[in-house]
Amino acid sequence: MTTTAPSNKWFVRPLPNDGAETRIFLFPYVGGGPAVYGKWPAEFGSHIETFIAHYPGRGSRYNEPPIHQAEPLVEEIAQAIQPYLDKSFAFFGHSFGGLIAYELAKQIQPQVLFISGCAAPHLTNPHPQIHHLSDSEFIKVLQERNAVPDEIAGNAEVMELFSPMLRADFEAFENYRPNKHQLNCPIIAFGGIDDPSVSRERLESWSTHTTAKFRSRYFPGDHFFINASKADVIASISSELTPTHAER
Repeated sequence: MTTTAPSNKWFVRPLPNDGAETRIFLFPYVGGGPAVYGKWPAEFGSHIETFIAHYPGRGSRYNEPPIHQAEPLVEEIAQAIQPYLDKSFAFFGHSFGGLIAYELAKQIQPQVLFISGCAAPHLTNPHPQIHHLSDSEFIKVLQERNAVPDEIAGNAEVMELFSPMLRADFEAFENYRPNKHQLNCPIIAFGGIDDPSVSRERLESWSTHTTAKFRSRYFPGDHFFINASKADVIASISSELTPTHAER
């Protein structure tokens, strides 16, 4: 008998499905909250239930201070996720969310780790740090790098409101220093064909971080190809999490 998974502030469970065989945990990018994956759950098959990580400082947790370092953020998530590990599960993280998913996978190994729009963690970040810049310079660089979706970067009021949270996320991302570690689970990396931020070489360097299989796939779009090619990305995840794939 399957019992209903409890809820907590660290995860949003949009479409509860106790009968699902697998759970997919989605980790947002810099500045992202549960809403960035809000339309995803309905597009997964009935065999997959979706949980979306909810970092502090955004959404219904707006009044909580954001976390400025990756390590304590991962530790909090590692504790909060425990009640949901009673069945097969996988992690998906885009950009900064990919690093969070990877760090979590080092503690709690998923069936599959999906990395999206994120360079391998051992590679040096080619961009100078920006979390300390003035507001005007910070916003300018975000727009130049296409580091946040246009609907956020192009709205001055939204940017002013979200700036503290964005700075905290960038500080965590820019100061992230991984320990050398290889996972035993498969890593599947997704990239945007026109992503100026993450080259194929930098994405496929994830192959050195697992002793299991590694595959990569590319979709139309830039760094936020997960929006432009959402249906194909979800279909690819679903395909990997079918029973036939899981038995390989």
